[in-house]
Amino acid sequence: MDDLRITLVQPDIKWKDIQGNLELYSQMLSAGKIDTDLILFPEMFQTGFCIEPESLAESMTGNTVRWLKRTAGTMNCAVAGSLIIKEGRRYFNRIVYFDQFENMTWYDKRHLFSFSGENVKYTRGLKRLIVPLKGWQINFQTCYDLRFPVWARNRNDYEVLINLANWPASRAEAWHTLLKARSIENQSYVIGVTRVGVDGNTISYTGNSTVFDPRGHILAEMQESHEGLLSANLSWDNLEIFRKEFPALKDGDNFEIV
Repeated sequence: MDDLRITLVQPDIKWKDIQGNLELYSQMLSAGKIDTDLILFPEMFQTGFCIEPESLAESMTGNTVRWLKRTAGTMNCAVAGSLIIKEGRRYFNRIVYFDQFENMTWYDKRHLFSFSGENVKYTRGLKRLIVPLKGWQINFQTCYDLRFPVWARNRNDYEVLINLANWPASRAEAWHTLLKARSIENQSYVIGVTRVGVDGNTISYTGNSTVFDPRGHILAEMQESHEGLLSANLSWDNLEIFRKEFPALKDGDNFEIV
């Protein structure tokens, strides 16, 4: 199996400025040559984390979704980012994913952040999203989902767990610890993508977007409080060898999520 090349975008998101953020990302991606299979943007990457979706929500045929599709086509790779989507009278914190052939699917955030009131304005998702890419299986989650290991539990159905987040500086140690724990317990690569800067609610973010290998070792990590891109190469051979040498997943418990 071929290795997988991943590129993380760690931005200073402009507060509630959809067009300004999309222009920023276009500039960041065009600044250098990017050889990658998948580009990842943080949670609510074109607005910042907002619990007032009424004026910011878009449809699945809106400007941001079209931009993601164009980016997948232009860069000849898969892309994913979370944004606010409206369907009927309901709002979703939704990861929209396009593969390298511009086919679309999505994931609605399962665990809404009640501490901020996200659960009042948004509708939670009911299904996991695991997508194939170059023979790999990739599981997508959003921010607060990271704190719920049952939702991330690997039942031999993925090799990469990706969390797209707006994770604040005040809980940076938890971010690092939880990402590492998910990699060890699921024997998978785990990728955490977040932002830097200060949002419109004066919440600070130091970034620390990180890639962990299946042993819980850091494979790549973005410089703290630095806006930019981070790329990492995921080795299929290293993953397969480790799982064969230490086949812990086969001893996992059977369960059903309701």
